[in-house]
Parts: sequence; C-alpha cells; structure tokens
Amino acid sequence: MQDNDLKTEIENVLRTYPDNQFSVEKIADVLKYHGSSAFKLIVQGLAGLERDKVVIVTSDGKFQLNPDKQKLTGTFHANDKGFGFVAYDDAESDAFIAPDNTMNALNGDTVEMEIIKQAEPGSSQGPEGKVVAIVDRKYKRVVGPFSKTENRHYFGEVKLTDKKIAKYKFYINDVGLKPTPGEVITAQITEYPNEAHPDYMVGIADEVIGSVDDPGIDILQIVYAHDIPAEFPEDVLQAADAIPDHVTDEEKVGREDITDQDLVTIDGESSKDLDDAVTAWKLPNGHYHLGVHIADVSHYVKAGSSIDKEAYRRGTSVYLTDRVIPMLPRRLSNGICSLNEGELRLCMSCEMEIDQNGNVIKHRIHPSLMRSKARMTYTAVNKILESHDEKTMAKYHDLVPMFETMGDLHRILYKHRHARGAIDFEDNEAEIIVDEKGHPIDIQLRVRGLAEKMIESFMLAANETVAKNYYEAHVPFIYRVHEQPDADRIKSFFETLTAFGITVKGDPKHITPKMLQNILKKVAGKPEEMMVSVMLLRSLKQARYADQSLGHFGLAAPFYTHFTSPIRRYPDTMVHRMIHYYEDNGINDETKKKYANVLDEIATTTSEYERRAVDAERDTDAMKKAEYMNDHLGEEFDGVVSSVMKFGLFIELPNTVEGLVHISRMKDDYYQYVEQFMALVGRKTHRTYKMGQPIRVKVVNVDVAQSAVDFDIVDPQDTPTSNYLPKESSYHHRDNERRNSNNRYGGANIHFSNGNNKNGQHRHNNQKSKKRYGRKRR
Repeated sequence: MQDNDLKTEIENVLRTYPDNQFSVEKIADVLKYHGSSAFKLIVQGLAGLERDKVVIVTSDGKFQLNPDKQKLTGTFHANDKGFGFVAYDDAESDAFIAPDNTMNALNGDTVEMEIIKQAEPGSSQGPEGKVVAIVDRKYKRVVGPFSKTENRHYFGEVKLTDKKIAKYKFYINDVGLKPTPGEVITAQITEYPNEAHPDYMVGIADEVIGSVDDPGIDILQIVYAHDIPAEFPEDVLQAADAIPDHVTDEEKVGREDITDQDLVTIDGESSKDLDDAVTAWKLPNGHYHLGVHIADVSHYVKAGSSIDKEAYRRGTSVYLTDRVIPMLPRRLSNGICSLNEGELRLCMSCEMEIDQNGNVIKHRIHPSLMRSKARMTYTAVNKILESHDEKTMAKYHDLVPMFETMGDLHRILYKHRHARGAIDFEDNEAEIIVDEKGHPIDIQLRVRGLAEKMIESFMLAANETVAKNYYEAHVPFIYRVHEQPDADRIKSFFETLTAFGITVKGDPKHITPKMLQNILKKVAGKPEEMMVSVMLLRSLKQARYADQSLGHFGLAAPFYTHFTSPIRRYPDTMVHRMIHYYEDNGINDETKKKYANVLDEIATTTSEYERRAVDAERDTDAMKKAEYMNDHLGEEFDGVVSSVMKFGLFIELPNTVEGLVHISRMKDDYYQYVEQFMALVGRKTHRTYKMGQPIRVKVVNVDVAQSAVDFDIVDPQDTPTSNYLPKESSYHHRDNERRNSNNRYGGANIHFSNGNNKNGQHRHNNQKSKKRYGRKRR
C-alpha cells in the first residue's frame, strides 16, 4: 500500500463525513484495514494530512476534516477583471475567488471549491476560496457572426455576443461545417480556456442560423445563446395537426355545461393565446360568485406524448419584444386551446363564493364546457370602468353591469390581500415598439388600469383556492413558492434605508410581509419610491416551483400555485393534469403514488427554464433599449439616480432605460464614495449624488453589443451639496480617487466596494430585480 494512496483514502472518508470526528480505530474500521502495521500506517497518513492542513485534531484527540479544506459545490460568477465569486449552498456570503484560483472557470459554471480563508468575524466580506474542479459547464455551445481569422492554426472565428463571455476569442476548427464570413452560426465548444490558452476557446461550427444582415437576427442570437428551443420538431407539429380544431361530442361527456353564463376573456390587444375567462355576479346573501375558467390544455396535451415532452423541454412561452416563442404549437395555443369568442371550448373551472371581506367561503373545482361571450381588451374594460366612455359602454351594454360588479369584487379582494400584508410593487414596465425590420422606434410605459389589476386579483384568488384545496387533500401537488427572505439581506436593506432617513423597527430574522409593506407606504409618492422598491425586490428570494407548500411571502399567502396559464406555463398544465387524475381516480394511498416521485424534478426543471426565459427577455430588452438610445446620441434627458457605486452613478430615465455615469467622466471634482449614505460626494465642492435624486444627463456613448449606455451629467453645478464627508477623510493620492479611468467598472478593487456581489458585476439592472417577483410571474 502506497502512502499517498492511503492518505487519499483517509481524506475521502473525512470528506464524505465532513462534520464527523474519527478515532484512528474508526477510520481503520471504515477502510477495513486491521492489524498493528495498518494502524501505524493510518497514524502516519493522518500525521501527513495534518501537516498538509487537510486534517485537524480535536480537543479529545480525534480527527476531522479541516473546515477550511472542505470541498463545496456552487455556481461561479465571473468578473471581467479575472476574479470571481462562488455562490454555494445557503451560505450567507459568496466566496471570493482570486484570478489565480479560478481554474479558468466561465461565468455560470458549476464548480467544486475549497475555502482557503474564512470570513473575518463581523466583516461584510465573505470567505475566500479556490476552485479545485469544474463539475459542469454552463456553456456547451456559443452563437455569433463568423469571420476569417489571422490565426493560421484555425479556420475562422466567432465574435461572441454573450457579454458574460465576450472577453474571450472563439476559434473554429477546420472540421465539420465551413461557414461563410457574415453568417451567424452556432458552434460546439471543444476546448475551454485553460493554462495553455486562457484567453480563447475552440469549437466546431454546427449550424448556420442566418446572416448578420437578416432582420431579427440579433434576437435570434439571444434565443440560441440561452439554448431556448426555437423550432418545433416535425413530429410535434404533425401531432398538433391531428388534434381536431373543434370540441367533439365525446369530449363533452362528464363536463358541466356553463355555456349559458356570461363568460368573457380580458387581455391585451395583441394577445392571441387566451387561456382565462371570467364571470361574476352578486348573490342573494350579499356575497359574490367569481368564476375563473381556464383552458383545459391537459386534455389535449397527454402525458408522455410528443407534444407534452416538447412543452416540458420549453417549460414556458418566451416573450421577446416583437415575437413569442410559444410553449405549444400555434395550432393549439391560438386554436383549440384558446378561449376564442363564440367558440365552444373545454376548460377547468374554479368557482368561488366570496364574502364582503374577501374570504373564499365556498369553492368548486371541476372540468366544464364554455363559450366566451366577448373577447374584451384591458383598454375597453378600462374605458367602461374608469372613464365611463359612452361609445364603449353602448357597444357592450349587456355586459356593463357585470364589469361593474367585477370592479367592486376586485376592490374587496385587493383590500383583503393588503390587510394581510401582501406587498404591492407599482413598478414601471416598458413596451419597446419596433418597426418592420425590428429596429426600436419608441419605448412606451405600460400603465396598469383597473382592468389589469382586476384580472390579477381574480387569478390570484383562483391560484390560492386551488393550492389550498389540494394541500388540505394531502396529495402530491405542484406549488408556486416564495420563501422567507434571508435575515442578512433584510438587515442590509434596513441599513441602506438610513440613507433615505428611514428607520425600521423590527427583527430581520422575523420579518413579515406587513413590515415591508409599511416601508413602501412611507416612500409612496416620494422621489425615492422606485429606488426603495428595487432595493426591496433585491432583498427577496426568487419565486420558484416546488412539490411542497412553503407559502408565498410576497403575497402573504399560505398556499399558492399556478393554475391560470396552462397555454404558456408547463407547471399550470401539470396542475390541471393532476386535478383530472384525482377527480377521475379518487384520493387514496394508491393514487397518491402516481406523482409522488416526479414532481420535485418537474418543479426544479421548470423553475430553471423560467429563469432561462427571464434572462433572455431581459437581455433582449436591454439590447433593444441600447439600440434605441443609439439613435439619441448627444440628446439630453431628465432621469433619476437609480444606484450609486464607487465607480459611478447609474441613471434611469422615465422610459426605464438605464445608463452609467462613470466616475472618470465626473471631472468637476474628485468624488469619494460614502458608504453610510450610499452617496458620491465631491471633496472640494461637496456636491452629492445619492439614490432617488433627480438629474439631467446627456447620452455620450452607446455599445449596442454590450447593451451599455453612457451618460454625462449636465450642469453639475446645480447638484445639491451635503456634509456627508467624514472630517478626517483626506485623499493624498488623486490617482486612486479617479480610479482606473479606462475601466468601465472602476478597477479590480470593485470586489470590496459593496460587499460580496454575486455576479462580480455592479451594473445595476432594475428589470432583473423586477423579474425576481414580477406580477406576471407571481
């Protein structure tokens, strides 16, 4: 037996049980090595591991894996300067990874890491780690325009469009597909950055997706970069074509006929996949009847079918500026599954009796047969309920009383949600208007009227009712969960609020939605309202799918699921499928086994696909906004300071476009970052920039490829002043204050500027924060 082999075996035992303490005898038993000679070798091996600081000796003479040497698995987040962070387990802080310790991992890779330096007690900085293995690569292939290369060892190169890996060159081997310069291609990665070539990757071209001059190719590149299925396989399209485009007599059997009810769909003007219809009326006892009737997609998308497998592979429909990548073939999503006006359709109904306080006191969930009376739009319903437009009210004369009843019921439901503490984020959502070539020509804010809020209230009520019903039935089910936020994040949020003069009383470890709701009340209507909302969003966890009912913190709802959008979300289709199964087969020990072991994987996978869609939507919006601003170079805009960092200011315009004023462009003074107030303050002039502050800026540079907009401050002499600077503070080295003027993000010392930023990037992105808990995805 070799000494090194034995040391490795001992180390593996300790790593398998990192929290356990072992005597020499116990290790011998685990390894099944016995006898005095083996005992002596194990002692020698342990002594060697102790010298290597892999093992520590406990106070009672036992051996344990050194906590600093434990291997942990997490996600690597790269920074352009070469360092990175690893987010692992449920650690409070990410581990900082120095440039020499990254093993050339790429952003998003799953890595194995060792902690080489523990976090200092009481410090805001996390531990330091070292990547020891790359477990799984996030990037398996890349996309971008192909061109010839001066490197004679390769056939050509791809200009990478994904800004997370754009710093690398990507060479194409002369095997496989031979693309032509100007074609946009995908390529499989065969060589990742390594010690021999840390600044480039190598791959094989495998598909041409278009030309750099094709309209819409920019968005298509984002689709491919996020590995979103763009085209339906032929067998899936054929299966969809084989489904009748009308409800057959056989399909009506066993369904409650509700075609006599005044059911309507209420959606945006451009919506073509109408998956929810509603009705409401006042009951004789003063209560309300609310009917939420959802397209019965699961009837057509049978478990295990080619359509079902493709829907699961997509997970969700993806909405990208001027196009939709649907989860289902359009023959289904816009046809037989869409609740089109006047057409007989199959649906799953959730009918509720709601009292004057907003409590659902009775409910029924059942399959039914319906016919929509009208294809209503938010605009039309708002004209009826808000502006009382005579022409619109005359057009829908028979339905106006129902809409008024719906408005009353919405107000009751909203008051009920608000009373229990549901957090209501009134954020701005932008619609990017493009021409026929996909070029952005305008950015318009979507204003949510009573109709939009009313439909939201009805969908929330149905989702909660369905979740509670099947939770109380004690059956396997899929839930939409939003867990209690981390205490440290909330504590940091509370500390940040002091910059706005807001003091919060309460224990961050026992936070309630009502406490956070009260904070938003304090800033309602003030300039800092948006900033505080964004910071609060960043403090919350991401909503996700789970096979356990963990509650929805943001909605202050103990039970919640996604039931109302099965055309565009796979979890909703699964919820309908399970409702059918339990209704058809009853609830007993045998039927509970049907889904018991599959829901966790479905929930985890669909959560990942949802994030994939959100990332693609965010990247597309950012690119189109940059493209729009590129047409406005040199123009001035009023904005607000959305974030303050050591390296500069992020400014958000009223149209939601965000850009950076880098500190190197603030030439009127030398600016110091005052962390206590999250402000940049001039050393001489005491001019002060902090979040929520109005500001006028000029567009000076746009990098469409990197979705980056740069601003200059107009009339800095009009900036308010403060006494935020500490009296003893004095910078003797002006070069340090100027930071690295050529570096957009302020130099390698950014790592220390604001604690541990998971992404290693400080480009603040409001849209990302909004998607964490956006109303569309609740």
